[in-house]
Amino acid sequence: MTLAALSTSAAFLVTTAAFAAHDYPISTAERTAVKVVGGFWLPRLETNRLVTLKADFAKCEETPRIANFTNCAARAKGRRFGGIYFDDSDVYKVMEGAAYIYAESKDPELHRYMTWLIGQVAGAQEMDGYLYTARTLGGNRDIEGTGRWEQLFWSHELYNPGHMIEAAVAWYESTGETNFLNVARKNADLLDRTFGWAPDKLKSTSGHQEIELALGRLYRVTGEKRYLDLAEFFLDMRGRKDLRSTWGVSVQDHQPVTEQDEALGHAVRAGYMYCAMADVAALTGNDSYTRAIDRIWEDVVGRKLHLSGGIGAGRHTSHPKWGGAHESFGVDFELPNESAYLETCAAIANALWNVRMFRRDGAAKYMDVVERIIYNGFLSGVSLSGDEFFYMNPLANKDGLGYAKDKPYRRSKWFGTSCCPCNDVRFLPQIPSFAYATDGKDVYVNLFMESEADIGPAHLRVETDYPWSGKVSITVTPGTPGSKFAVKVRIPGWARGRPVPSGLYTYFAPTVLGSDKEYLVRDQVWNGGEKIELDFPMPVRRVRADERVEADRGRLAVERGPIVYCAEGFDNGGKAFDAVLPSGATFSDETVTIGDRTFPALRASNGLLLIPYFAWGHRDPGNEMQVWLRTGDEAR
Repeated sequence: MTLAALSTSAAFLVTTAAFAAHDYPISTAERTAVKVVGGFWLPRLETNRLVTLKADFAKCEETPRIANFTNCAARAKGRRFGGIYFDDSDVYKVMEGAAYIYAESKDPELHRYMTWLIGQVAGAQEMDGYLYTARTLGGNRDIEGTGRWEQLFWSHELYNPGHMIEAAVAWYESTGETNFLNVARKNADLLDRTFGWAPDKLKSTSGHQEIELALGRLYRVTGEKRYLDLAEFFLDMRGRKDLRSTWGVSVQDHQPVTEQDEALGHAVRAGYMYCAMADVAALTGNDSYTRAIDRIWEDVVGRKLHLSGGIGAGRHTSHPKWGGAHESFGVDFELPNESAYLETCAAIANALWNVRMFRRDGAAKYMDVVERIIYNGFLSGVSLSGDEFFYMNPLANKDGLGYAKDKPYRRSKWFGTSCCPCNDVRFLPQIPSFAYATDGKDVYVNLFMESEADIGPAHLRVETDYPWSGKVSITVTPGTPGSKFAVKVRIPGWARGRPVPSGLYTYFAPTVLGSDKEYLVRDQVWNGGEKIELDFPMPVRRVRADERVEADRGRLAVERGPIVYCAEGFDNGGKAFDAVLPSGATFSDETVTIGDRTFPALRASNGLLLIPYFAWGHRDPGNEMQVWLRTGDEAR
């Protein structure tokens, strides 16, 4: 690799970010303020750094993804666009992940590579700020249209730059360097000149949401309110049949966003939009967004959330009022198992949305959802080796996923549409920052990992083997001895007898295992060295679904702590699909070795072996699997 010159276009200086009149009252920890030192998460973070990042960049180089930028930058005559029109976004997502990893590693080789790659992106940018290699290199005009902004439903002309902006902000925050941020601002300025309420501007929005939340992020680091105004404009253009031709439910364009009250359409698009609505509400104080996402959140957790924390029931579902949608939420209580889509990107979007909801009002229920996602619905999508992935994460498998019966369902090194591997690498480094938060005075501990953190007025040292043990020890060292503040430690929903913050799932033998309060609060004067000791009991729990979930009637799932378990054919004589677990079964502890890792497993009294759901699919392609197990007893 040789370093390329950065863009010769006019550079921008970062302005001093203005303090927003509004913002979230609670801040999660800065990524560099948390150091994971052991336990469950350290191997996953190290694998992400050492394997996944390099594997993703290598695949972007093997495919035309990075070549599209270099060809644009070189203005190479006769070179055509290769791949799919949204492939630019894959490169940007990996770059965002690289920024987070560099913030902690300070790896000079990674810095050199990123500087070169930023130069290619800057060189690919057109003089006025336009950045979309599919058009610059002459892609498919049926998708991109003959001119800019003609096919926004399909083209991803706004989606791709949204991920570019997020990556640029991450690089600026990690390095203080403005080379990438200059590219982002130049593009955002073009969008601001092009779209808006003024009579001479376009009245349209994004086919795939992402630019909306990215512009809010850009506003925070630049203080340029026009970026926030543009984010709000793109949100408010959705469903505006009085101003434009709308695209319907598949992209949440069937109603104005402030009038929507149920989760519909493409689950990833929806999740990103709900993130943007939360951000814009926080930054503007617009309560109409808040009321809408509150309604939608209740709809998701009460009717449309899989036990793994995944969302997006099927490849194509149909709503009786709004019609069909692709890769979408189902209708109420449509939560299939074998045919479940549950894209990894949708799990990530759901987690990012729930973190924002927590930052708004500090309710533990949102972090209960985040915890369920990160240990189950998200983590299943990344192999233990870090270089194989699931795009979809079903809760049952027989001969193959419901949509691919002609081949075994297996982890893959890459996909034609590889949004998930690229999303994984940027999401994993963010998880430690979700563990801690502050409202400027008090401190929250929301997730439990072997780590040290500087957050608000304190340095915290957490020692734990969570999620395999419920023992957690927190040592508190105040920045100023003698300081008075509260440390609020989340009592997980599963430890309070609630698997999810609704009645969608309940425990078969419901009991409150500990406190019924959402937080253990220690409000006192701290001198240094004081400890908070917790020990959450972790019995094996059986879960049942609301009777309206047809796919789970007569079935039970198994959890211990935050971990969902499943039966896999590899451990059970080749058969696991429709396996039986009597409702009165007892369990004994065993272990299972997968690759070079050993995990706790459960042996039921009828002989069935259960392993953590996130670990399935590593040992035998086409392996049968089941999360929701028949009880053999029709009368539950």
